[in-house]
Amino acid sequence: MAIQSTPDFAPLDPAALERSLAPFGHSRMLPKDAYISQDVFEWEKRNFFERGWMCVGFAADIATPGDQRAESVGTGGVLLLRGQDSVLRAFANVCSHRGHELLPCGETANHGRIICPYHSWAYDLEGNVATAPSFGTVKGFDKSAHGLVQLPCVEWHGLIFVDASGEAPPLEAQLADLSEIVAPYEPERLVIAGRHDYVVDANWKTLTENYHECYHCPMIHPQLCEVSDPKSGDTYSTDGPWAGGTMDLRDGLDTMSLDGQSSGVPLRGLSEEQLRIIIYVNVFPNILISLHPDYVMVHRLTPLAAGSTRIECIWAFAPESFEREGFDPSYGMGFWDLTNQQDWDACASVHRGLSSPHAVPGPLATEEEVVYEFVTMVARGYKGEPVRNVKQPVHHR
Repeated sequence: MAIQSTPDFAPLDPAALERSLAPFGHSRMLPKDAYISQDVFEWEKRNFFERGWMCVGFAADIATPGDQRAESVGTGGVLLLRGQDSVLRAFANVCSHRGHELLPCGETANHGRIICPYHSWAYDLEGNVATAPSFGTVKGFDKSAHGLVQLPCVEWHGLIFVDASGEAPPLEAQLADLSEIVAPYEPERLVIAGRHDYVVDANWKTLTENYHECYHCPMIHPQLCEVSDPKSGDTYSTDGPWAGGTMDLRDGLDTMSLDGQSSGVPLRGLSEEQLRIIIYVNVFPNILISLHPDYVMVHRLTPLAAGSTRIECIWAFAPESFEREGFDPSYGMGFWDLTNQQDWDACASVHRGLSSPHAVPGPLATEEEVVYEFVTMVARGYKGEPVRNVKQPVHHR
């Protein structure tokens, strides 16, 4: 029998969700329909990606007045732009005339106005109607009544977040403790040196769960294990909509690269401890932030279907690195492209396995504590509860 969905409860077996919420060491993974059901995926788009803060891009890509970029958010889209006053704004990507997209999703432009390509309605960079062809003689037409729908947006350490519902609590308050961890790395100051786009045949949650553990590292990441001990590090204790932890660099090595050496410079202001660790955090629902001693890597996930996810990966380095003779960012980018591909293959295999009629939710090992934190956040959200972590004692791996 199909389980009926409500506006606040996902179409999943409540008893299965309770098993996912059992104490760590006794819990199970999410029910397999959470990963393979298109009905669940559609519920997630409406409830996870449209009813809270979602990362939609990088501030560096919309840095100049007039810059515009369109991105998908749940079932709809958002138009991001930088005003002549240098303020970042977000609008629903919908013309007020006939609903045409103002800019195709994924495309960019730079213009002093927002111009709909369908009937040439134009808006200023604050979303007000500037011109509406042929409506000048229409009796009673009021331009001020047809402005674009503005959405809350915020720049957070170089990332752009949008709340398509307009109802979410302030992002800064939700991420206050994480901001203290991220701030010393100054990601908003760094320069993006390269990007890779991937499309992986796996559910977005599988990709995040894989990111949150190194239990699999000895099996599929020999290069990573050469530079970082997979059993090292700490798990952060948090009560916000994020989860993560650290891993240690091996003695004598400087960063995550194939030989552990860096051609860049360490990020300014980091402590001796911060120069010896890598920080891995996930901001729900779609951002993975990896903080290194000499660069920052960010994965931005855009779910395409229950079994398909686009991943935009960027690498950003200190401005001083670009002034260094012989600097080549491929030492970090190449290492993680190799590691990413290993992960994507594993995640695609997990998705194929979960599609089997014999797949059942499995238990979690001690090394999968952060996976547990992510799974329980999701399970709470499926039940209509706030999606946030529950503070636990710090665990030393």
